[in-house]
Amino acid sequence: MSGHGHGHGHGHGCGCEGEHEPAERGLEYGLYQRIDLEKVQCLNESRDGDGKLVFKPWDQRNERDKVSAVQSLSSGQLFCIFTGSVKLKGIIISGEDDDSHPAEIRLYKNIPQMSFDDTGREPEQAFRLNRDPVAELEYPTKIARFSSVQHLSIHISKNFGAENTRVYYIGLRGEYTEAHRHEVTICNYEAAANPADHKLENIIPQTNFIS
Repeated sequence: MSGHGHGHGHGHGCGCEGEHEPAERGLEYGLYQRIDLEKVQCLNESRDGDGKLVFKPWDQRNERDKVSAVQSLSSGQLFCIFTGSVKLKGIIISGEDDDSHPAEIRLYKNIPQMSFDDTGREPEQAFRLNRDPVAELEYPTKIARFSSVQHLSIHISKNFGAENTRVYYIGLRGEYTEAHRHEVTICNYEAAANPADHKLENIIPQTNFIS
């Protein structure tokens, strides 16, 4: 953590991790690494491919270069697909400090082919957002509803009144579980027959039960 540029005037010499910035926070917000960026979709983005740029490392959350934002019409939608299963615990969403900042988001889980037609259904959870240009406000999710998320849809249902919405960073906090492959063999039939011996009793199915 480089401490330059923080004009917070914390007393130095306390020997603690910066009070407002524990190092673990960057690790907690590492779920972006588990997003299959090739499968991120953003409806209404003004430039193709910009949607995936908002999922980035914690230490880049306040970068404001032109390629790090997604702009959309006033109601935009992002879908992200995880490479395993995620227990989602919190979300941070950060934009410009003006009326283009998202004002409300609605979260849906595990609706792979979601479109705007689906946004009429009840979301798993919705949040009214405050303007958060420095990405410090976390909105905690109801963990029981987000315990096994493979696909997350983030519907930015309104902003603070601008024609376009601008998002710089979306941070996701939670726990990741590898996807388990379900190819489990239940039975192996082994033909234990002596070719010279044609008696059927010798062909015994060896059934291996998996407990």
